[in-house]
Amino acid sequence: MAIIDVVKFNGPPRILAWKYPSQELSTWTQLIVNESQEAVFYKGGQALDVLGPGTHSLDTNNLPILRALLKLPFGGETPFAAEVWFVNKTHSLDVKWGTASPIQTQDPKFGIMAPVRANGQFGVQVENSAKFLVKLVGATPSFDQDALIRYFRGVYLTKVKDTLAQYLIQKKISVLEISAYLDELSGHMAEKLTPYFAEYGIRLLNFYVNDVSVPDNDPAVIQLKNALAKKAEMNIIGYDYREERSFNTLEEAAKNPGAAGSVMGAGVGLGMGLGLGGAMGQRAGDLAQNINVAAPAPTVACPKCQAKVPANVKFCPDCGQNLAPSAAKAIKCDKCGALMSPKAKFCPECGDPYNPCPKCGEDLPKGAASCPACGYAFPNPCPNCGEPIERPDVKFCPACGQSLARDCPACHATNAPGAKFCLNCGAKL
Repeated sequence: MAIIDVVKFNGPPRILAWKYPSQELSTWTQLIVNESQEAVFYKGGQALDVLGPGTHSLDTNNLPILRALLKLPFGGETPFAAEVWFVNKTHSLDVKWGTASPIQTQDPKFGIMAPVRANGQFGVQVENSAKFLVKLVGATPSFDQDALIRYFRGVYLTKVKDTLAQYLIQKKISVLEISAYLDELSGHMAEKLTPYFAEYGIRLLNFYVNDVSVPDNDPAVIQLKNALAKKAEMNIIGYDYREERSFNTLEEAAKNPGAAGSVMGAGVGLGMGLGLGGAMGQRAGDLAQNINVAAPAPTVACPKCQAKVPANVKFCPDCGQNLAPSAAKAIKCDKCGALMSPKAKFCPECGDPYNPCPKCGEDLPKGAASCPACGYAFPNPCPNCGEPIERPDVKFCPACGQSLARDCPACHATNAPGAKFCLNCGAKL
């Protein structure tokens, strides 16, 4: 076999270690080691000399260990058999990893078992070439990133599973909330995996967890998401699950008049028996008291006189107001003139608050003394305590005893309560 004159490697960056195919070398062979590479000589299965970047002649200066082992003579071209390995020492930052199957993890916040998937990438660099070749590569002719992933899959999957479970339990984080902690989780996993890579001469540059997710079609996940949506709805409305169940029970009793009497007591007992306290018991009791065994017909308020009338009548028996839905009177805003519903609290056009007349429902300006539509006069407040005075001829406030006699601003004469002009000088009061 011909003796090799030049030995070098220009392979792809995904190759981490590569063995030169020929073993026939000589002391005049030129060895070219590129930047970010190292060359390692093997003889008899033993790693000997390590050469860094540059062009090297295989002489006594470059191969002192091999020279001493083979006792090669000086001068001239001396053939010998040895293996040359090239090790790529660049930073490989795009090594992908992921869980092939879901990890069954118990959600510490809600207690259900949920399948969790995780994936990401990490970066490595061969730090000790001799240790890397001896412990990991062995007799294989080449070693790339795919082989690295296969060798370390069991290690990083075990650490990912343990670290993820410990992190969820210690932090009490739900699997649905773990995405907010990916940065911290990546740091914890990198710290745990670094010693395992270093044992094989590899430096772990970084370890990133890009995503932790649960399958959307898993029954446990669907149940958990529905429960969280229901809880959010209850928080917005302002009640909890026990209250909802109690109200549903009383509502069913209201629809069944024959059983309402037996459910009334059960409703109150349910409110207290479930540990809801006095507030819930009072709520359930109030609701139960409104359930009449005779199931009386519901009533509505007349929009004109506010009288309580049966819901099935067409006209108010007190004022004759038409109660048909199509004949409901629209209220005119006193500020902009826009029409609005009698149930509105603010004008839909200008936002002015609806200030209804107690008698006819007309929108009145703030501070109005009487209604221009029906003539209703608002009671005058007592100047001392503010108590409304219904009758204009009352001389003293029934609440605080304040005298209601009116003094003339012009002549200071005392006038009777409710007088509009001074009896002494005729000035307007």
